[in-house]
Amino acid sequence: MFVDVAKIRIKAGNGGNGSVSFHREKYVAAGGPDGGDGGRGGNIVFVADTNLSTLLDFRYKKRYTAQNGEPGKAKRCSGKNAPDLIIRVPMGTLVKEANSGRLLADLSTDEPVVVARGGKGGWGNTHFATPTRQIPRFAKPGLPGEELEVTLELKLLADVGLVGFPNVGKSTLLSVVSAARPEIANYHFTTLTPVLGVVRVDEGRTFVMADIPGLIEGATEGVGLGHEFLRHVERCRLNVHVVDVSGIEGRDPVEDFKTINRELAGFDKELAARPQIVAGSKCDLASEEQISAFRSFVEGEGLEFYPISGATRQGVDELIRAVSRRLAELPPIRQYEPDPVPVREFSRENRNEFEIHVEDGVYIVEADWLVPVLGLVDPEDYESLQYMHRVLVESGVIARLEEMGVQEGDTVSILNFEFDYVK
Repeated sequence: MFVDVAKIRIKAGNGGNGSVSFHREKYVAAGGPDGGDGGRGGNIVFVADTNLSTLLDFRYKKRYTAQNGEPGKAKRCSGKNAPDLIIRVPMGTLVKEANSGRLLADLSTDEPVVVARGGKGGWGNTHFATPTRQIPRFAKPGLPGEELEVTLELKLLADVGLVGFPNVGKSTLLSVVSAARPEIANYHFTTLTPVLGVVRVDEGRTFVMADIPGLIEGATEGVGLGHEFLRHVERCRLNVHVVDVSGIEGRDPVEDFKTINRELAGFDKELAARPQIVAGSKCDLASEEQISAFRSFVEGEGLEFYPISGATRQGVDELIRAVSRRLAELPPIRQYEPDPVPVREFSRENRNEFEIHVEDGVYIVEADWLVPVLGLVDPEDYESLQYMHRVLVESGVIARLEEMGVQEGDTVSILNFEFDYVK
């Protein structure tokens, strides 16, 4: 069963919690805190696998969750980082955020891509010891891993796409020029799924050709197979438009040509404007007048025309050489660049969505929108701390603290992240 679209939910692992522990050893008094840090949660990593050709497995398993990081331990021992969860998909799969449609990854190479990152491990109480707070009985919890619903969309990697009405000879042509064996029969919609074949031109020169299930008039409105499989020619560098010039089914080849191009434009105008070579099929059943008339029309459109017959191999070699020459002039197969991560705008409304109260001399700031901000902060990195300070200033947190009388050296806690206030 060929499946080229699937929706799944992925969840990266949470970071392990930091440890609250104190050093205990005979003859060592007041050993101090020695709680270790939690381990990092596992990432969700997508990898393209050339042995896969369908997204069928994702129809049955819908949720993928990476392991959580281990919590910290005593004696300053950090918890183990969780292993990454590897998800294998067919080459050419796009990973999109289900809600927004934002492209997260294009798996067109063997390079692994991290789509959801595991949460950072929390700090142990070792980090919170100060000259005035020598027995910190708290640690930082691990941050949650990223969780999102994604859509997987397979777009085959092929150099050439065969387009045209059903039963015009696309499958026959592919079977003649490659080792692919698509189903061939004398009725419409014999091919129900895309089929790939490697075409060998000569020593060291090959290209990949895709037979796309036939379009018919009205596909834009869902007639026949609709546009269900046209996504698989979106990457193709060149379209070979196969048209039955014999008229054996009572259709006009000129009208067939115009109809298919209209349907391509209805799906994607860029796809319709892609370089195209026209192959007039079933020429062994057509008269010279029919071939000549259609040739004149096609060349009048500024396109190359090659009369062929899959049954007798007439003109097939000339067509393949022409396709190879044209491909040599075209850029490589298209790869999609992931969309940039949207920058969250802190509006005046959500800037003021925080509360501050004082407990035992500690100023506790509560604000849910600061969770992703803290996830980016590395307390040992100066620029990271400057970024956090800038967010607190712009959001009005610092101003509110000063209104409440915070003094230099006072402790401020934001979502269990504690620091000494410095003016």
